Amino acid sequence: MPHYFGIDIGTSAVKAILVDERQTVVAEADVPLQVSRPQELWSEQDPEAWWQAVQAALDQLRVAAGAAFADVRGIGLSGQMHGAVLLDGNNRPLRPAILWNDGRSFREAQELGAQHPELSRAMGVVPMPGFTAPKLAWLARHEPETFRAVRKVILPKDYIRLKLTGDVVTEMSDAAGTWWLDEARRDWSDAALAATGLTRDHMASLVEGSQASGTLRPEIAQRWGLWSDVVVAGGGGDAATGAVGLGAIEDGSAFISLGTSGQLFVTTRGFSPAPEALVHSFCHAVPGRWFQMAAMLNGASCLAWVANLLKRDIGELLRETEATYRRPSTILFLPYLAGERTPHNDPYARGVFFGLSPETRQTDLVQAVLEGVAFSFADAKQCLEQAGTPLTYAGIIGGGSRSEFWAKIFASVLNVPMVRYQGSDKGPAFGAARLARLATTGEAPEVVCTAPNILETIEPEPHLVDLYCPRVDMFRSLYRALKPEFTRGIS
Repeated sequence: MPHYFGIDIGTSAVKAILVDERQTVVAEADVPLQVSRPQELWSEQDPEAWWQAVQAALDQLRVAAGAAFADVRGIGLSGQMHGAVLLDGNNRPLRPAILWNDGRSFREAQELGAQHPELSRAMGVVPMPGFTAPKLAWLARHEPETFRAVRKVILPKDYIRLKLTGDVVTEMSDAAGTWWLDEARRDWSDAALAATGLTRDHMASLVEGSQASGTLRPEIAQRWGLWSDVVVAGGGGDAATGAVGLGAIEDGSAFISLGTSGQLFVTTRGFSPAPEALVHSFCHAVPGRWFQMAAMLNGASCLAWVANLLKRDIGELLRETEATYRRPSTILFLPYLAGERTPHNDPYARGVFFGLSPETRQTDLVQAVLEGVAFSFADAKQCLEQAGTPLTYAGIIGGGSRSEFWAKIFASVLNVPMVRYQGSDKGPAFGAARLARLATTGEAPEVVCTAPNILETIEPEPHLVDLYCPRVDMFRSLYRALKPEFTRGIS
């Protein structure tokens, strides 16, 4: 029986799963990663750490399911988007990768937008510091010797592809997040590349996410006892592979992703740019589809942060908070620990607790964090509505989707039903495994990329909807009031 790997290069961990032809997860492995923040606004990782984590994860899968492991026919890759992996002429990294949540290139992003306003609609969004193109503009200004040495710019998951196949290839959904891809044409934009001093020679070859990008190098196949003709699919950026895993490949399919970051994602049959709303309009990981997405830099990571701050187990905190929950918290939390993208495009924004008192308990802080993240998604929903994409329901995936309590808060804050699926926490890795199968078998996406079984549909509670509306307004007012203070004293 053929089996497929799905490998997701996340920010906090590499996740690998082994899936059979019935789409049952046979085994899975997680290997943690660390982020380096050497300066204010910086966020970096060593690409070799990803590769070491992938090797460790595959070794774990081999131990857990040896026979199924040996029958793998295809590998799909997913990964954190927007990261700048800079290679020299020997395809070796020149420096640590600059990640999606790195805000150092804010000035360069503003300059690109001001100097090339005509490009934003073709690129699907205005330039923001998280994207790859402004990072290269920053590099040219601040590390010119490194910039001159760059021969290829690739994305995080594509560094793993390079290790597996020896080929420099990417696919449409991840390339979409660079601000170098003409989204409608699904091809590199020479004008956008020229705006950052690059050419097509610096770019990877392009395939669709469901197409083959190469096969395993002989030494890699031998390393794990795999067939020499194992196909490595194009794969996708984590948002798009999460959608593939959820079966969100048809027009109007919508979901919320609660991982380290957060996304509100809606599939579209055509390219529908809305840069004025700070909505991302990007190519999907399957041919002939695009998506609109509001992207938030802070998701379930906020819950992990407060649990670490309180030196408590996340599960215990959630249970205690749910037991005391009656109504919206009197405390507001701005969840902008790593700045924010949609709707503020503000790398200087920071997390804030507002309304503390001597009576404040740990559970009050946790509830405020859960609500603050949900309020940021209310902003995201508003942006999508401004872009002409109303939200009538949403699936929920990612690590945060394990909490039914949090999903209930989301339903009432957004005033839409939330759908929880079986295996939804597998997210992008499962979608990557599906893309591996498509690239190997040539099946139609509609046949393979079906929706998982529904665990439950959580309806909004009308009385909570009414109570949350003014809290969302206060949340927005608090950000507006504090925005000038975030940059006070910064040169």
